Amino acid sequence: MAIKAPSHPRTILSEINVTPMVDVALTLLIVFMITAPLLQQGLPVNLPEASAPAIKRSQQDVILTVQNDGRIYMGDDRDEIPIEEVQGRLAAIFSQRQQKDLFIKADTDLRYGTVIKVMSIAKKSGVDRIGMITQPETKLN
Repeated sequence: MAIKAPSHPRTILSEINVTPMVDVALTLLIVFMITAPLLQQGLPVNLPEASAPAIKRSQQDVILTVQNDGRIYMGDDRDEIPIEEVQGRLAAIFSQRQQKDLFIKADTDLRYGTVIKVMSIAKKSGVDRIGMITQPETKLN
């Protein structure tokens, strides 16, 4: 039995092959599902719980994060700021602002004296109000 060649060797395939498009779409979906939670996390800090009502915050708020070992970070920036440079950086930020509010995210296990030291540095740099960021209190019944 002989194999015959097609009668019209130059036929045009009129169907769209969507397999590569579906592969790319599913790959992007997986990548975004993995990276989205990482973008929202910020720096890891074990915040204390409080039953106080939440305050309104904006994107322009300045947030200092102090981890349990005393390392200080500004915003979600992963570059550590030495405590000697905090006053200069805050003074540069708040010299141009009308609203001079600072929020501190301090770890639950951080020594009280370290928090007070950071607050004192903030006041010296021109901060008018300091807010503490906490976790909502969990109710155990």
